[in-house]
Amino acid sequence: MEYSGYLFVHFTGESETGEQVYFSVSKDGLHWTDLNNGQPVIVSKICEKGVRDPFILRNKLDGRFYIISTDLRIANGKGWGAAQYEGSRNLMVCSSDNLTDWTDIEAVEVGIDGAGCVWAPEAVFDEKKGEYLVFWASMVKKDGDTDAKQRIYRAYTKDFKHFSEPKLYIERENHVIDTTILEWKGTYYRFSKDETTKNIIADMSDNVGEGPFRKLSCPNVENLMGVEGPAGFKFNDREEWCLMVDRFAEGKGYLPIVTKDMSSGEFRVLNPDEYDMGKTKKRHGSVLNITDSEYTRLIEKYNG
Repeated sequence: MEYSGYLFVHFTGESETGEQVYFSVSKDGLHWTDLNNGQPVIVSKICEKGVRDPFILRNKLDGRFYIISTDLRIANGKGWGAAQYEGSRNLMVCSSDNLTDWTDIEAVEVGIDGAGCVWAPEAVFDEKKGEYLVFWASMVKKDGDTDAKQRIYRAYTKDFKHFSEPKLYIERENHVIDTTILEWKGTYYRFSKDETTKNIIADMSDNVGEGPFRKLSCPNVENLMGVEGPAGFKFNDREEWCLMVDRFAEGKGYLPIVTKDMSSGEFRVLNPDEYDMGKTKKRHGSVLNITDSEYTRLIEKYNG
């Protein structure tokens, strides 16, 4: 399949309508056009009535598009503490066969007993198992813990309706959240937010499900402080990858960082004149490579 554009799904912040799913498109992956007049495309009317941190994928097994999201709406007024320690353990799921007509959102409980919110879910296809590995962050107090801690858990699925029993996936000395995984030449690269130091750290493995993972030093990424929500994609027309991080501490939205060799850990932070994220401030989301006909269909549906 020949890709010539990009679809960015995201939310915009803790406002009245900000914690829903928004769409933006791009032809080069660096200059973005907001769709639907900057209004949400998908709105949750169930559970917490919010869908944050949306992750979009093209399912290799059934050809459909899926968006999975966090069941959370801070604008409800419950606060961050309630979200972390008593939040919804639902994974919010909707699907489409054309990117423009989406099913109603469904809630699937995947979190483990005693966990707080199922936070920032994403998925990657595990080639060895032939299934999707779905992973998310949850605040959990395990036996022996003095306090609850943010860890990454994972489960397997083929249809995003039925999931295996969740298991611990990433645990570090510090709290860890917001993980994205990129596959390149059979190696899987994980980028995660250290919730204590507020920066992104990376590791890599040839076995995404079981590891072992080894640390990948990425100085230009690690040195960016006050960032979260890593999202990545490969450029359609060249051997180059883009990793974007949300500069939440400064309220500046996403910053693109590029590399021609992920295994090297050498990334370049783009200058402001090299990209344009569009009029709407974009918070934690994900990017899907799309075809020319898919790009045209999105423009006609939402900006026609």
